[in-house]
Amino acid sequence: MNITRTNVDALNAVVTVAVSKNDYASKVEKVLADYRKNASIPGFRKGAVPMSIIQKQYGKAVLLDEVNKVLQENLNNYLVEEKLDILGNPLPKVTEDFDWNKEDFTFDFELGLAPEFSVDLSAKNNITAFKIIADDKMLNDQVERIQKQYGKLISKDTVEEGDDLNVTFENEANGINNTTSISLDAFKDKKTAKKFVGKKVGDVVEISTKGLFDDDHKLMDYLKVDHDLVHGLDIEVLAKIEGITTSEKAELNQELFDKLFGEGNVTSVDEVKAKIKEDAEKQFAQQADQKFLNDVTDFLLENTKFDLPAEFLIKWLQNAGEKPLTEEEAREEFAKSERGLRYQLIEGKIMTENNLQITFDDLKAFTSELIKKQMAQFGQMNPTQEDIDGIVARVLSNQDEVKRLSEQVMSEKMLGLFKDKVKAKSKEVSYEQFVKEMYGE
Repeated sequence: MNITRTNVDALNAVVTVAVSKNDYASKVEKVLADYRKNASIPGFRKGAVPMSIIQKQYGKAVLLDEVNKVLQENLNNYLVEEKLDILGNPLPKVTEDFDWNKEDFTFDFELGLAPEFSVDLSAKNNITAFKIIADDKMLNDQVERIQKQYGKLISKDTVEEGDDLNVTFENEANGINNTTSISLDAFKDKKTAKKFVGKKVGDVVEISTKGLFDDDHKLMDYLKVDHDLVHGLDIEVLAKIEGITTSEKAELNQELFDKLFGEGNVTSVDEVKAKIKEDAEKQFAQQADQKFLNDVTDFLLENTKFDLPAEFLIKWLQNAGEKPLTEEEAREEFAKSERGLRYQLIEGKIMTENNLQITFDDLKAFTSELIKKQMAQFGQMNPTQEDIDGIVARVLSNQDEVKRLSEQVMSEKMLGLFKDKVKAKSKEVSYEQFVKEMYGE
């Protein structure tokens, strides 16, 4: 068998595989001989059917099958030996007048080659690594929220300043119909809050969404407005009062502290705030890391330039799935998946150049920590190592879970690498400031 490659350009090549009779003849003979042993044809004893009949009945199908096996095996070996980094799979070039009656065959395959490029993690950029702090305002608000949550709720007939309402917000034209709890203090515009004062259950107040809250994104929570619509939304909404309550705040005493954090673990308001700050900033760090990861990804996609064998990939997509696609459908699919493919190549390059690998110990350690956190959420603070190891073993016996967890581990490794090598500026912000940065406001 002879295999040769012709490079069309830097991203496309054609591999020609020449298959001679010697490459497949013995395999075809063996298969036909096995067919003869087991063939049951009227007029002949089992195993005594003339080979000419077997050849006539099965010869062409067996020939095609065995030639294809030899072809695929040798083509795959060639790609491995030549260390060719290809995209998609080899595409056979269709020859309409292909003659299967010959003894020697020649097959051509189109290849889409992965591009050569470099990734510069230390390049100049505008990326910001945020550190989100729980500021005094947030801590005080959270303490007050706890006091309300554990305080005594009192139903009322008439709205007064500072009350909590159960309200149905409606605007038929914009599809708004949402019942929710809201405090009068949530409204940014005090004139809006005053519209409710003196109203009773069943009364309806008309309000404007423009400047309703200190952050337009709160419209998503209270009115269930789509994110794409919240910016500068200026419509009239009807607010029907369904219920009125006020809260007699719980006292900040040891009984409340024990209820919140366990007996004796916290003994002062300052310690309560310290606990809240610690927990909040752990969650904030995850959000800041995700934004940093997203921003680095966008930067790499924007600044790592290379071409793709687009026409080859479009052709490959036409027959890659269960259902064949038209050329137009394949082009649309390529347009949707191109960004993901580009980042896969960039990520692969980074992993290779920085020797990022996942060991089974990495996977076990990550899964173990994940399980401990989940158990802690359900009050199991001190599970035995034996219990943890047993759960880890069960989780890692599921291949889908292994794949999902491996992606998370690699994401953490990539994040660590980016933090080390990407020259980002650091910025300390409150959570409210971070939200504004997130949405570009």
